[in-house]
Amino acid sequence: MSQGAVAKRVGWSLSKVQRIESGDVTVSGTDLLALLNLYGVTDAEEIEQLTEESRISRRQRWWTVPEYRQNLTPASAQLIQFEAEATAVRIYHPVVVPGLMQTPAYAKAVLDFHEGALTEQVRTVRLEARMRRRRQFLETEDGPHLLVILDEAALMREIGGLQVMAEQLTELAEVAQRPDVNIRIVPLDEGALLGMMGPFTVLDLGDDDPGDAVLYRESWVRDGIEHSLDEVGYHRRIFENLWQRSLDEAATIRAILAAAASLRSRADRM
Repeated sequence: MSQGAVAKRVGWSLSKVQRIESGDVTVSGTDLLALLNLYGVTDAEEIEQLTEESRISRRQRWWTVPEYRQNLTPASAQLIQFEAEATAVRIYHPVVVPGLMQTPAYAKAVLDFHEGALTEQVRTVRLEARMRRRRQFLETEDGPHLLVILDEAALMREIGGLQVMAEQLTELAEVAQRPDVNIRIVPLDEGALLGMMGPFTVLDLGDDDPGDAVLYRESWVRDGIEHSLDEVGYHRRIFENLWQRSLDEAATIRAILAAAASLRSRADRM
């Protein structure tokens, strides 16, 4: 069938069919079923699979709008897609609270560090994308298991000022108590040398195959996705080593709350 014939048969505009087929918009469940009926697709298993893929597509394709495509790095866009598909995400960060758990004020302060390299428009769009990515990741009921290791130094850097940092740590402690999230702090005396390798994220994209994973790494000016089994495996081993040398989850939450209380006390005295 031509696009015009499809549009006429289902009572849509031609532009709607074109936007769906070009990937400019996602297809709703109702519209998908209308198309499958028109095309004579009757296999129940195939319909169920396509319906599930449509649901996932609508959840993860918000970042493909032109504004995001123009202001996110290709690796960041890939990372968002992989996060939507992942079964487990392991994050190590030696410097700051990772983007998935940043409050708006803290995230703005982090992005403003790049003022000389990024325009205000780029920083604004990236802040919006980061907050939307955070909501999608943490508010999805069937989201991946999140494991995070923070260097103790990340609790000590007063990014955005005392009040902003206190609010960020309080939020971090709340997130750490979710059943699908585990956060651990690696003490300064344990993570001093390993922290020099920089932040990284390992994303598992399947339940059974350990090779079905990707690695995301970022630095001050660039980021990238790697699929190399050797690189993914190496960083996974580093993560597991640090995990065993970190404070357990209960001790971590106590440390985060204590740091937040100290910041608030200092803010009140000013």
